[in-house]
Amino acid sequence: MRKTAITVLIILSGTIQLLVAQQQPYMPGEKVSYQIKYGIVGSGQATLEIKEGFYKGRPVWHAVVAGQTTGLADALYKVRDVYESYIDPETDLPVFTIRNISEGRYRKYNEVGFDHTSRSDSTLLFSDLTGRHSGPKGLLDIVSCFYWFRKYYLAAGKELVPGETYKMMTWFADELYPIILRYKGKETIRIKGSRIECYRFHPVTEVGRVFKTEEDMAMWFTADENFLPVKVRFDIFVGSFHVDMTSYEGLRTPLRFMDQ
Repeated sequence: MRKTAITVLIILSGTIQLLVAQQQPYMPGEKVSYQIKYGIVGSGQATLEIKEGFYKGRPVWHAVVAGQTTGLADALYKVRDVYESYIDPETDLPVFTIRNISEGRYRKYNEVGFDHTSRSDSTLLFSDLTGRHSGPKGLLDIVSCFYWFRKYYLAAGKELVPGETYKMMTWFADELYPIILRYKGKETIRIKGSRIECYRFHPVTEVGRVFKTEEDMAMWFTADENFLPVKVRFDIFVGSFHVDMTSYEGLRTPLRFMDQ
């Protein structure tokens, strides 16, 4: 009888852990808008959106990050950047990505297909600019990695320990590009005039080229069931950039502001 009870407890414990690990912090229909400020005249806006779509006839989740300059900054140096990721909803891995860059006179357009199934030990990539490549298993792209981070690191139910790092390997600009986020701790910030509790992370940056220290870039994700990215700040040699959420829709659960 005692062994049976222990077995039942073990099974229940495992089931609970599995359910926690499978929590979905986002769904198609989520859209977040941001205001970008940098320097005296610098301004812009950005959106982060995920919606239902199709790729080669198969249902996918289509995530899009779009950013552009506004006001005087737009007149001086027009920017229109769009990054798209077509994500398999069963594996949360990208199957196709688009990078469409327009910054001043600079233009760059790149399509990359991801094959996660042909090889058991690696990911195959097919770039319209540089041809065929291979990378590590479970390779992400620059857009899907942040959705992956929210689901498999923040919503996984594991305790976040200050100082710990979380690494994701992505394919960006036709090369392997590691994303490493170091957890700093909880912090209350002000967004849309209200206070909200967040997890603060510092992407580990390369010192010397653009950033002075490894902590010159910071990101804040809400400490609730959404784990929504609401603020980004980075300091570079030419000044400070601030990206703050201005509106949102289609969230899995309502945001928990502390003064509402």
